[in-house]
Order: sequence, then C-alpha cells, then structure tokens
Amino acid sequence: MSQTRKELELNGRKITLIGTAHVSAESCKEVEESIKEIMPDCIGIELDERRADSIQNPDKYRNLDVIKVLRNHEGFMLLANLVLSSFQRRMGMNTGVKPGQEMLTAMQVASELNIPTVMVDRPIQVTLKRAWAKNKLWGKCKLLASLLSSAFSKEEVSEDEIENLKKGNEMDSMMNELSEYMPVVKEVLIDERDRYLASKIWTANGNNVVAVLGAGHLPGVQAYLEKLAKNEASADVEEIASLPKKTFGGKLLSWFIPILIVGLIVAGFVYGGLQAGTKMLSSWFLWNSIPAAIMTLAALGHPVTIIVSFLSAPFTSLCPFIGVGIVAGIIQALVCKPKVSDMENLQDDLSKFKGWYKNRLLRVLLVFILSSLGSSFGTFAAGADIIKLFTQVV
Repeated sequence: MSQTRKELELNGRKITLIGTAHVSAESCKEVEESIKEIMPDCIGIELDERRADSIQNPDKYRNLDVIKVLRNHEGFMLLANLVLSSFQRRMGMNTGVKPGQEMLTAMQVASELNIPTVMVDRPIQVTLKRAWAKNKLWGKCKLLASLLSSAFSKEEVSEDEIENLKKGNEMDSMMNELSEYMPVVKEVLIDERDRYLASKIWTANGNNVVAVLGAGHLPGVQAYLEKLAKNEASADVEEIASLPKKTFGGKLLSWFIPILIVGLIVAGFVYGGLQAGTKMLSSWFLWNSIPAAIMTLAALGHPVTIIVSFLSAPFTSLCPFIGVGIVAGIIQALVCKPKVSDMENLQDDLSKFKGWYKNRLLRVLLVFILSSLGSSFGTFAAGADIIKLFTQVV
C-alpha cells in the first residue's frame, strides 16, 4: 500500500484517505486505481461545490462580473483565488497536469462507476475571509505580500519535487515554516480545514468511504477522525464554517474613529474659529485624497477613476461599510470594461508585471488594491495631523 494511502477501521466503518499532490500525474493514477480497487459506498473530495464547478467548467472566468465581486466586498478574495490558481498552474506546467486534475479524475471515475460523491472541503471564500479577518494589520500586510510575491515568482518545480510533496517529512517542514511565519494563517488554512474535512468525511454516507485530499492534510484528518470515533471531538463545524463574529469592541472601534475625527474637526471650528476648523478639514481631505489618487495613478487608472478616488477617499474613510478601493475599482471597470480576451489571458497575464497593466480585469484589481493602500496611509496621516492641530487650538 502506498505511503500516501491510509486505511482506517473506525467503529465498524472503513475510511480510506488518499493523499495527493495537486499537480501530480502519479496522484491521478493512484486515485483512479484506488477507487476501482476499493469500490467504496461514497467518495469524499477535497473541494467545495463552487470549486468543483470551476474545475468541471474551466471557462467559467469568462463570465466573471468583477463589479459584482467588488460590490460584495470580495475583491481580495478574487485576487487570492487567482494567485493561488496561477501558482498551482505554474507548478503543473512541468508535469503536464492541470491543478486539481486528481480531484476531477475522482469525480469522473465516480460517475463511471455510479458511486456517490460529496464535496468535503470548506468554501474557499470562507477560508480566505477567516484568514484575512483573524489577522492583525501586520499579518494582513504579510499575507498580501506573500500572495503578490507568489504571483510574480519564476521558480520552477520539477516533477520529482512535486512527488516529494506527498511525503510526510516534506510536508512537515513546509507546515512548520508556515506556522512560524504566519501562525494565524496556518491555523485557518490547515488546522481548521483538517477538522472540517474530517467531520465531513465522518458524516458521509456508507460504511466504506474513500476520501481524496491533499497529502498535507493526511496526519491532521486522520487524528481528528480517530477522535470522532472515540467521541473525543464533535462533527459540528458550524463555528468554523462562517466568518468570526466581530466583537462589540471591534464594532465600536469601526465607528469610534470616524466619530472622533468628525468631532475633532467640529471642535476645531468651535474653539479655534473658521480658520482653525477649515485647516483641520482641509488636512483630512488632502491627506486622504492625494495618496489615494497617487496610488490610483500608479495603477494606471483611468483619469475618471483618479478623479473619483481623489473626491471619494475623504468620505469613504469615514464609512465602515465601503472603502475607496471598491468605489475606484467599480469606476475603473465601468470606464475600461474587461473584454473576453482579458478573461482568456488572465492566468498568463497574472504572472507578468506588464500583464497587470495590460489586462483590464487585473488592472481593476490593481486599482482596488493600490487605492485602498493609499487611502489607509492617508487616514492614519490625516488623523495624526488633525490631533496635532487640535492640540494647538486648545
């Protein structure tokens, strides 16, 4: 039996875990052979319904509505999805295997043999949003930097190196490195998903279940399945299947800062007169507007987008519900609407610096990211300047 195949006998049920590397030809072969050999009652696949649909319909990005994505506050999620899929695609170039091909193989074999399948992974949007929400500001910066560096990485991975990803020692070193660099991300991407995967596999129908999942999840999923069999853990995953609830303090803080800024400016007019109040108001507008406009220009945003960024930044910085990046991104998408060719060339353009400027969809995301960064910097600078001006008045 392969070292990436674990056969467990738990409470009278047989659960077989097949660990894969997501761009491995050998993994595709092992998945097909194992399913035909075992003939399980059910097959669990490390995908959610949305990703399963994307793998089965690879041209789906052609119908992507980037304006809808931004309106739903999913700009960062889209960026992360694109970068991760591009990274896996580059890894698979040397093997001739598309990312997720072993999962597609499992679905195809299951269909041929009329075996039910169940998607056992947590929705990628939930995972990414939890990783983003649980990080502090510095952690978010590190996460964004890691994603962007992955997008432009030219590192080539050989077929032997990909196969080594299925070995426990290789995976252990990678997980340890991730845990040290970004412990919160490791908790969300690995630990929580191990629990989620194990719970969904455990509740799958049948006494003979096969689960196809990334090799890095094997130890964690096996350990949690054994806990479930001993009633030492719960299969209820509701807690980790949604975004962490914002604390009352967090909600209060999101409104406290805008109210404080407005209060200081009003107090400036009251105690310092028209000149002092106008100076504080101008500081807020200029510190917010100029960096947002400059960063939008750096993204080669349309002139209309730059003007909108300049005008909207002071107002969006006072509103917890919408940021200048969303406004600027939507305007950029309206005045420079992405074409079908942009969707077709998306993955190729993603890994090239020039591609981000040439591809209209990627430029929308670039406008979204850079204008948001500019406005964030401006908000901190403006707040500090207003406090300084207020102390001079009183």
